[in-house]
Amino acid sequence: MQKFIRSMSVLWLLAIVLVSCHEDRATLDPINAPGNLEVAVEIVGADDANPYGDGSGMVYVKAMASNAVTYQITLNGVTKATSGGEASFGVTSTGLKTYNLNVVASGQGGLSTSKNMPLEILFTYEPPQDLLDMLYADGSREWRIKAEAPGHFGLGPVGGQIPTEWYGAGANEKEGRGMYDDRYTFNADGTFTHVTNGDVFGRVNLIDELGGSGGEEEGADIINYQFGDYTENWALSEVNGTEVLILNGIGFFGYYTGGDHVYQIFERDANEMLVKTTDGNGEFDWWFILIATDAGSGVDAKEVK
Repeated sequence: MQKFIRSMSVLWLLAIVLVSCHEDRATLDPINAPGNLEVAVEIVGADDANPYGDGSGMVYVKAMASNAVTYQITLNGVTKATSGGEASFGVTSTGLKTYNLNVVASGQGGLSTSKNMPLEILFTYEPPQDLLDMLYADGSREWRIKAEAPGHFGLGPVGGQIPTEWYGAGANEKEGRGMYDDRYTFNADGTFTHVTNGDVFGRVNLIDELGGSGGEEEGADIINYQFGDYTENWALSEVNGTEVLILNGIGFFGYYTGGDHVYQIFERDANEMLVKTTDGNGEFDWWFILIATDAGSGVDAKEVK
């Protein structure tokens, strides 16, 4: 009798487990591929009289899809990954050219939806020779954040015209965060190399777009985020009469902010430039002073990180 009771208990337990597992399976949500993918394109300066843009070659793309987690947007061979579906590009082939725009919206389980479209874009900008000489001199020139200068890094309102209006770092204030030992090299062939010396500095969450690791949260910053050297492409253009420096892919200066990686050149001379960019949250404009490493004495990468 005891054996019969034990056997019945085991059978009842097995039945309960099977029913429970069946109920768990029944409540799982289905994984659906992103749907209703819509892509909006703005070619800067385009209107009825200038359907291919104002000649700056600047293009802004906005993608939206249901069930999408990330987007990969590719134009002219340059791919940008974004969680928000926004990206900007600058084409630099002189004249009116046709480019292929490809947008891939990815969701859970690796499912994706894509869309292709041709874009006709006009590029006529010719950068002044003194700007090219400043950036890469005889063919290659190395730059750094001017850590020893007050206001070398800071922020202000989007669209603001007062450098570091809301906050400006004091001299060497961000020592030890992973910014001051970075070196940026512009080459005449259009490549841009960022030597990180192993770690970088950036905005919380946005810095994860780099795909690095580690780091330590300090307020809204991530310091000493582990990320290696990389090479991207750079380009120059002019938007509304203002010179802009475009860093393709993940390219950035000093502090990773995401966004469109387009830096307005606010001021410049033969050896220094003051630039600003808007972060990927659309929250602030971020300001940076850069100086060429051949311009004189300054902070040595071995001394300040």
